[in-house]
Amino acid sequence: MAAVTIRNLSEEAHRALKVRAAQHNRSTEAEMRAILEAAVRPEGRLRLGTALSEMSRKIGLTNADVEALEYGRGTRPAEPMRFE
Repeated sequence: MAAVTIRNLSEEAHRALKVRAAQHNRSTEAEMRAILEAAVRPEGRLRLGTALSEMSRKIGLTNADVEALEYGRGTRPAEPMRFE
């Protein structure tokens, strides 16, 4: 697991973190982890797999359709594009 060091944090911010952690019954470190997780992984974020699954359900795509696409696809690698 990665470790992060935060330098030059103001005393006011550190004190506020400690108060917030106490309000949530967590350590200051656990509170910082929770804040960072919420900032970089918000609940409403778009999840690509979920979005694709919902789209395929809406249009009625089935496993048989996907298998047919895979069967019809060639096994040779695609030729690179030429810009001449």
